[in-house]
Parts: sequence; C-alpha cells; structure tokens
Amino acid sequence: MAEAAKLVGAGCATIALAGAGAGIGIVMFGALINAVARNPSLTKQLFGYAILGFALTEAIALFALMVVFLILFAL
Repeated sequence: MAEAAKLVGAGCATIALAGAGAGIGIVMFGALINAVARNPSLTKQLFGYAILGFALTEAIALFALMVVFLILFAL
C-alpha cells in the first residue's frame, strides 16, 4: 500500500514537468517569435530575456524532478 502511494505521489509531482514544458515552449519562445516579428531591431535584447526566462523555467522543472526522485527513493 505504501509503495502504491509513493508511485501515485511521484506521478502527481511530474505534472509540474508538463507545466514547465508548456511554459518554455508556448510562453517563452512563442512570445519571443511574436516580439521579433513585431520589432526585429530588438532581437538581441529579447533573445537575452528569453534565455533568462528559459533558465528560470527549467530550474522549476529540475526542482520538480528532484521532488519526484525524493519521493521515489528517499521515503
């Protein structure tokens, strides 16, 4: 019973990984493409902001993955 609860908890924690993937793909780089299409002269500055947002969003995904591994292997 406890093993099943661990697996269900780890599965629920992986939902954050899907949210991070959607955040990176749609919000970050979709917005970058839209902004560059509107004002191509700001490409370099906008790309820097996009990479910063990518790194922060990916950090959230790594924290979620760490929680999954803690649930599976430490408890």
